[in-house]
Amino acid sequence: MLVEAEVAPSNFPVPGVQCRCGSGVVQEVAEVSSAAADATSTLGNPSPEVRRDDGGADGADADLAVSDMGTRSSLVAVDPIRSYQFVPNLRSGSFANVGPRRYMEDEYIRIDDLSENLGSVLRCPTPSAFYGIFDGHGGPDASAYIKRHAIRILFEDAGFPHADEPDEDFMKSVENSIKSAFQLADLALADECTISSSSGTTALIALVFGRLLMVANAGDCRAVLCRKGEAVEMSQDHRPTNAVERQRIEASGGYIDGGYLNGVLSLTRALGDWDIKEPRGSPSPLIAEPEFRHALLSEDDEFLIIGCDGIWDVMSNQHAVNIVSKGLRRHDNPELCARELVSEALRLKTFDNLTVIVVCFSDEYSMPQGDQPQLCKFRCCKSLSIDALCNLKNWLGKNGRS
Repeated sequence: MLVEAEVAPSNFPVPGVQCRCGSGVVQEVAEVSSAAADATSTLGNPSPEVRRDDGGADGADADLAVSDMGTRSSLVAVDPIRSYQFVPNLRSGSFANVGPRRYMEDEYIRIDDLSENLGSVLRCPTPSAFYGIFDGHGGPDASAYIKRHAIRILFEDAGFPHADEPDEDFMKSVENSIKSAFQLADLALADECTISSSSGTTALIALVFGRLLMVANAGDCRAVLCRKGEAVEMSQDHRPTNAVERQRIEASGGYIDGGYLNGVLSLTRALGDWDIKEPRGSPSPLIAEPEFRHALLSEDDEFLIIGCDGIWDVMSNQHAVNIVSKGLRRHDNPELCARELVSEALRLKTFDNLTVIVVCFSDEYSMPQGDQPQLCKFRCCKSLSIDALCNLKNWLGKNGRS
């Protein structure tokens, strides 16, 4: 059975990737196209080059109710009754642009129906979906490799769990599987002789199983959930400016110099970059371990934005949410919304590659009450001026004589 999924980009603009799903093996049909940029946290303080090279913006984000689960995993609180009744209807759109850079280093994957694409390889709660953005640095090789092999590594090699309901046991098993997949991908980059040891990539993936949204992140791409019009950050940027990350780096023998890890890299988590991590097996300040955030989706959740730092360097989370909300009201097309976000980032003078995925949780956008367009009221002209009456009389007189 051959099923197509959009598994986008690499340095050369070619289509997406197809997954050949057999009795248990997923074969990648490699093919390259382009995605876009990284994520940041302080607006107006753009990220530097990732290798003495990546920053993040934020807006009026809604508060998170956080509970620890595994690797700094947090749960976004929601009304349990509303979420229980809600079933997401997933649709998405994406757009990538090289931006002001000379070449593209980013990749993305967009699969709205994971069960259909993987067939017998995966038994999971439905609806199910998989999205990922991989923002490369030190060349496009690392991100292109991860894009080509992500499906196999995550859903086969890492022992992804099978289940019919997204309960707590399933969620913990998925987390463990994703952690394992990130480590396997990291080691694969070390073993791949065609990839430079100075090439690396961030990795942010979002999975939907039923009403469960799970985001795993290593690096500075960012996921932002729109809940009742408010931006809720679903990932944390891993940069040397982050106090917790700085503490971890110093405890492992690393240091921060001018905002760069070991004076070289502006990220604190990434796949690849083995010139920093070597020798293998030794403690390293640069790690590939992801952090997790979860949300139980309800009718209040409108869409998810996943973007690289070329977007977040120049706009806040709330600004991005507002652009998508307005776009959906106008045309209800998530792909056009992704294009509009990229256009806005270019207008605001981003200096990086750009990639955005917009995931909607309903089959059509429902405009919040109070935002309904008002019908125009036309005023009736009840009287004419003296001049108008004279002109009308003359015109009628001429017509009467002709």
